[in-house]
Amino acid sequence: MPGASVVQVNVSRGGVPKLPVREAAAGELGLAGDGHDDTVNHGGPERAVCLFAIERIEALAAEGHPLFAGAAGENVTTRGLDWDSVAPGTRLRLGADAVVEVTRYTTPCRTIAHWFADGDFTRIHQNVRPGWSRVYARVLRGGVIRPGDPIETLPPE
Repeated sequence: MPGASVVQVNVSRGGVPKLPVREAAAGELGLAGDGHDDTVNHGGPERAVCLFAIERIEALAAEGHPLFAGAAGENVTTRGLDWDSVAPGTRLRLGADAVVEVTRYTTPCRTIAHWFADGDFTRIHQNVRPGWSRVYARVLRGGVIRPGDPIETLPPE
């Protein structure tokens, strides 16, 4: 079985969906070219990068939710990670150089409700459905991230 990889890198000037780009440099405050409409609840060093698994997106789409990579606002769409084990404290190398550490599960908000058939965006809330949440991460080491890049789970410090 092939290892984990980056499926898509996504940015927007603010809001969702975040749209695919060929590459983006990750730095302390997130991906170059990415912005947030709500800087109280999004962004900053502890919420610099949002990640979500394509396997979860595909499963949600199979349930009838019109979700696709980037729709839920993730910056990095992953494939092949054991998403149930991606939790606060998990460290990941994205591509050759970028290293991130998961800081928390994201709290979904109404701005993504239209991507859920019943409008119930809590479908991806960790407290409601453990293992189905997106995660926020801080950037420990910057670098360029591209679709197809390998993802390596690193040992804890």
